[in-house]
Amino acid sequence: MGFVLRWAFAFLLVAATFNPTRWNYLSWLRGHYDTQLPLAVLLGLLLLVAWVIYLRATLRSIGTFGILLVSAVVAALLWVLHDQGWLSFESRDQTLWIGLFAVSVALGIGLSWSFVRRALSGQYDVDDADDD
Repeated sequence: MGFVLRWAFAFLLVAATFNPTRWNYLSWLRGHYDTQLPLAVLLGLLLLVAWVIYLRATLRSIGTFGILLVSAVVAALLWVLHDQGWLSFESRDQTLWIGLFAVSVALGIGLSWSFVRRALSGQYDVDDADDD
């Protein structure tokens, strides 16, 4: 359940920043930055803080190589789904949602990897030593 929750928050972060609908920060910003500048700055800074937390945790946990490896696995999965006819890349919006999903999976795995490593190996990361 922990991974699903961390992934769900990653997906919310990615989708709140940008998605193909009009319900995202970047679309809202384009229409309201001139009349709602203080709110736009506040929301932008809050999103930036969340992105820094997720990206920093992901980079510290799995690193650049890990991000590339997770991305390759997700890309291979999408390729298989497309090859089997279960997934189509015809729609721009659908393709964007798939990309957002892929980014959120990488962030969710990055945020969860220390927990997985500790469960599998019984070893703590240096940053986890004070958790008990």
